[in-house]
Amino acid sequence: MEFHRFTKWTVAAAIAVSGSALVAVAPNAAAAPTDDRAAVWDRLAGCESGGNWSANTGNGYYGGLQFSRSTWAAYGGERYNRYPHRASREQQIEIAEQVRADRGGYGAWPACSRKLGLPR
Repeated sequence: MEFHRFTKWTVAAAIAVSGSALVAVAPNAAAAPTDDRAAVWDRLAGCESGGNWSANTGNGYYGGLQFSRSTWAAYGGERYNRYPHRASREQQIEIAEQVRADRGGYGAWPACSRKLGLPR
């Protein structure tokens, strides 16, 4: 039995180091944001919502990036969920990237983009 546990740990460590399991576990990896882009969105969410991707404080803005429902719907977010805070982090980032591309920067998040030095 001890040898069996050692083998599991060895395999788990090998997968973690090689990253092979990531490909097998995440079939939509191509749709996921790259680490650099995700880091920017995580920083922005940290400013907007304290990094809470499920934020719903009752102020009319939802999710980690504090989308209004109208912006969320206009950029196709309702295909994931009617409310942004019920969508995954990756789905929120996908919609946010569309907003950023359409508006030419991070100006949809004016206070936090200014605070973080992001192009508006």
